[in-house]
Amino acid sequence: MTGTIVPLMIHFKASHTLITAGVSLYVLGFAVGPLLWAPLCEIYGRQIIFVISYGLYVVFSAACTADNGVATLLVLRFFCGTFGSSPLTNAGGVISDIFNADERAIAMAFFSLAPALGPSLGPFIGGYLSDGQGWRWVMGLMAIVAGFFWVLDMCCAPETYAPYILQNRADFLSKKTGNVYISIYEHQGKADPPAVVLKKALIRPWQLLCFEPIVLLLSIYVAILFGTLYMLFGAYPVVFQLERGWSAGKGGLAFLGVAVGMISAIPTIGLINIWYMKVTKRFGNEPVPPEYRLPGCMLGGICVPAGMFWFAWTSYRSVHWMSPVAAGAPFGLGMSLVFHSIFSYLIDSYTIYAASVLASNAVLRSLFGAAFPLFTKQMYDNLGTQWASTVPAFLSLACLPMPFIFFKYGPAIRQRCKYSARAAQALAMAKKG
Repeated sequence: MTGTIVPLMIHFKASHTLITAGVSLYVLGFAVGPLLWAPLCEIYGRQIIFVISYGLYVVFSAACTADNGVATLLVLRFFCGTFGSSPLTNAGGVISDIFNADERAIAMAFFSLAPALGPSLGPFIGGYLSDGQGWRWVMGLMAIVAGFFWVLDMCCAPETYAPYILQNRADFLSKKTGNVYISIYEHQGKADPPAVVLKKALIRPWQLLCFEPIVLLLSIYVAILFGTLYMLFGAYPVVFQLERGWSAGKGGLAFLGVAVGMISAIPTIGLINIWYMKVTKRFGNEPVPPEYRLPGCMLGGICVPAGMFWFAWTSYRSVHWMSPVAAGAPFGLGMSLVFHSIFSYLIDSYTIYAASVLASNAVLRSLFGAAFPLFTKQMYDNLGTQWASTVPAFLSLACLPMPFIFFKYGPAIRQRCKYSARAAQALAMAKKG
């Protein structure tokens, strides 16, 4: 939607802040949705939740193409974010379901890349499409692409959530034979009634944020980077369109620097995974401590502030445009490495609670992503381009020590954390069984 802000302002005769609220409400839906989708997937499985939520996302995206006023558009954008957010939590759970710890790296690379690469390519695609075909086609394209993947999901994606599969299998055998079969999760007392599961899982993300320091601190780190990315949606138009006179489509090209950095993270993660496989062999049959997922975050944590400081102090109009565009590359690379590393670390640390942990992370980062665009314009007006861009650079710099601290003290912290200790026990029992 960022590529259509100016056309929407003209069409609806609305202010910049009001139209930008469409971006914020969409991202706010990313905070609300995971609180619902994470527990529901634990009750009804992952597949049916994907089908229902993504189907409604297609419907609301298509409805955005209608001219029903700016208020209706803002409400529809919120529902688009809410129903489109299920992959933010459940996709990570699927990866945890079907891949062993030493096989997750590449799958997690694509999963962690998607929430950041999409917003980076959006202004470029949306800007040119809006210039040529109008803002409705931008909304329509999202509905078309989402509809294609919705059909693909219905036709090709199986159920992967082990407790749900085993429960269905036990129910089937009970009906077929007349004997009573229960799954291993029911035997261990983990199969609560749906209402209890829903209540626990709605509370659990907040418990994880409040009482699990690993989840809280790393989620804050991710949230700052996610908010910075959405802040750039307001900063780039100032630097490249207002100060340099670029069109919306051409201004969207500036985000390609960020996108290139994010794409370059894939081979970088591949190299890190080669090192991780060597670590796996060194541990033999013993599980590799989750902390060995953090070196990527250490490297990415250096790249992010470097890219932001570079962008901030080369954004003068007198400096060639290639410099601030190129500054997006280390930011994009670092952000992707941090996302991938932290997501992998959280999944390895909280295996059976992966969906809830990712929901906690998604809620916090989405709140930051929703809030940052609302004050970006005012911050740039008051502080100026250079100092306003320096603020998130210092925030990311303050987070830099986190992966180093958790690499050294993470095992001791995890043993004292309720949910990570439970996850470790469940993993040990599963391997014995």
